[in-house]
Amino acid sequence: MRRALGAALALGLMVAGPASGAETTRTLLAFEDLDGWAEDDHAAALDTFLETCPDLDAPDWRALCAYAQTEGEDHPRRFFELFFRPVLIEDGDPALFTGYFEPELEGSRRRTPRFRHPVHRKPPEAGRQSPWLTRQEIVTTGALDGRGLEIAFVDDPVELFFLQVQGSGRIRLRDGSVIRVGYAGANGHPYRSIGQELVRRGIYERHQVSAQVIRNWVRRNPEAGRELLFHNPSYVFFREVTEVPAHRGPLGAMNRPVTPLRTVAVDPEHVPLGAPVWIEKGGDEPLRRLMVAQDTGSAIKGAQRADIFFGTGAEAGRRAGRLSDPGRMVVLLPIQRAYAQRPEARR
Repeated sequence: MRRALGAALALGLMVAGPASGAETTRTLLAFEDLDGWAEDDHAAALDTFLETCPDLDAPDWRALCAYAQTEGEDHPRRFFELFFRPVLIEDGDPALFTGYFEPELEGSRRRTPRFRHPVHRKPPEAGRQSPWLTRQEIVTTGALDGRGLEIAFVDDPVELFFLQVQGSGRIRLRDGSVIRVGYAGANGHPYRSIGQELVRRGIYERHQVSAQVIRNWVRRNPEAGRELLFHNPSYVFFREVTEVPAHRGPLGAMNRPVTPLRTVAVDPEHVPLGAPVWIEKGGDEPLRRLMVAQDTGSAIKGAQRADIFFGTGAEAGRRAGRLSDPGRMVVLLPIQRAYAQRPEARR
């Protein structure tokens, strides 16, 4: 699964990426320092860890994974406490938690009067030329029509737009079956936020903008709404994902299914993919939970930047879209690797 942006970032509700330029620090903690650690469901976290740990290459990670597969499930909390140490990695920027999700659209394999907005495969010329045509040029000129590039057709151009923002999703057909689609490339133009554009035009204040507000405004103003979507020149192409059953989560950056509220997208420059991470999220709905770093995102930059996967469908989208919270993220590293993070060990 390659996501274009996290849900809140996609709307332009915040600035992405570290800006301080401060030196990265690493502080070794104890499990007693983790707020709510004893109360978490460590077995659920271990199941998520086991989804991707067989793909880790380093000998220490491989040994831990082998033990987890044979012995860890009997005492999951003890497994983490025996073989890991918590490390707080900071780069001078405050922690920021956002959310992402997998959209689910209504659709059809064939164009009908209701289902007439195509979900496209990537045309060969888009790979040879970058940037290629803009979103507006693709939609208004029919450059992809009649070429057999349609995976499916959906009934709502706004939902299709948000599917492209997320970079993957599911399309539920009339017979109840499901097509899962994943990111296959883009037209090479930079993403431009339509949420920011609504604010710039004075239509909404910054704090008023959400995914649902944008959806409603575009539907109330069909012509102006169509033009607003063209403000973003980026256009995402998809492939049909058949290697993962439709009932499971989408593929993350490790090419394994991600798990709702147990998978987090991180910046791999600071947090190794596959590592358990302890989340202490503030905001209106505080969260204390052991998750696993199984995904990345183009807007997820910084040692304390994380995007939490909320699941599939409209409710997951609403929850993910509201999230923009402070807190703290602590990485669990194998013991020797953790002690090597200490300043005196790095000299």
